[in-house]
Amino acid sequence: MSDTSNYYGEVVNVNGGEKVVGINHGTVVHNDGTAQDARLRAAVTDLTRLLGDLRPVLTAEQARTVDDALPALTPDRTALRERGMILAHVSQIAATVGEVGRPVMEALGRLLALLS
Repeated sequence: MSDTSNYYGEVVNVNGGEKVVGINHGTVVHNDGTAQDARLRAAVTDLTRLLGDLRPVLTAEQARTVDDALPALTPDRTALRERGMILAHVSQIAATVGEVGRPVMEALGRLLALLS
């Protein structure tokens, strides 16, 4: 009797060896996030500038909240996700000042879209 083996699909036989990683099905592209990081930096810079422009129309308490939030606005995706309450406070302040706060609200929207 003969040994007949039927294989359907890929078959890999490894006899010994070290650091075997399997079959390479092509090139895997690792996105280093450079383009996204540039957009994130631009969004944070834009929001920071707009908050500076908004500051003269804020009450003393609102201005203090914005001043406290500014150091937390860094182009670090993980840090910004963790600082969601700070972004929420800034959003509330921008909403309360009406049309003057619209550019800040739009900048926050762009920033939040990059974080998702």
